[in-house]
Amino acid sequence: MIAIHPEHTSAVDPVERILAEPVSASRLNLFHSCRLKFYFRYVLKITKPTSQALHVGKTVHAMLQEWSKRRWMGKPANSESLLSHFDEHWQLSLRDEPVAFEEGEEHAEKNKAWALVEMYLRETPIPVDEKPMGVEVSVDADLSEHGLPRLRGIIDLVRANGEIVDFKTSATTPNSEQVLHRNELQLTAYGLLYREATGERESGFELHHLVKAKVPKLVVTRHPSITDKQQKKLVGSIESFVDGVQREDWVPSPGLQCAACEFFSECKGVAL
Repeated sequence: MIAIHPEHTSAVDPVERILAEPVSASRLNLFHSCRLKFYFRYVLKITKPTSQALHVGKTVHAMLQEWSKRRWMGKPANSESLLSHFDEHWQLSLRDEPVAFEEGEEHAEKNKAWALVEMYLRETPIPVDEKPMGVEVSVDADLSEHGLPRLRGIIDLVRANGEIVDFKTSATTPNSEQVLHRNELQLTAYGLLYREATGERESGFELHHLVKAKVPKLVVTRHPSITDKQQKKLVGSIESFVDGVQREDWVPSPGLQCAACEFFSECKGVAL
């Protein structure tokens, strides 16, 4: 049984450590969706094997990053030029993070990942000769004037016109209204970080969902520049995060999401 209490065996208090680290949209979303899951991942630092779906998603993301980098460098960025890089990345990532494939599953999942990449290269709204402004850009923003930790994010792609693009893989076709609502915190963080880095206002956002259907497809959802109201919501979310971590509030949030949670067994054994 896992007992949650304020005493910790680590020489470094995990609360102080977490509050000293930059906060990201993913940390905020996890904390506000289930504080106990946040506790397992960031306080106890429990690691789990990489799932097949996560491996496919990471591989696809890496290929789109490579595609963007090649366009930025003026190098060939078609499917033929990326295939060997794809094969190499697949094998190297499995060496670093092994996946428990059943017999024959690895070949199927690898084909699924490459099919998503090929589909994207065919259907992307981004011209192949458009040079990006930034690729996989890590940006920090100082929020100390608000008494808050630094905000950090890694932006997948910034187009030449100042539009921010985020790549996602999905098992189902996303609903545009729900997608924008679920990702509002992330987009707001990216917009604030972009302004911090450039001193300019972003021109908007695009969420590029690569859907893992029988016939893969691309769904693009657009969002305008962030508003002052959205920035205030982000600051409020960070304030709530800081307050909850300081109080060591690791209350679970049971719901439909529990069925796919990697910490399901640990959660059942918790004594609050």
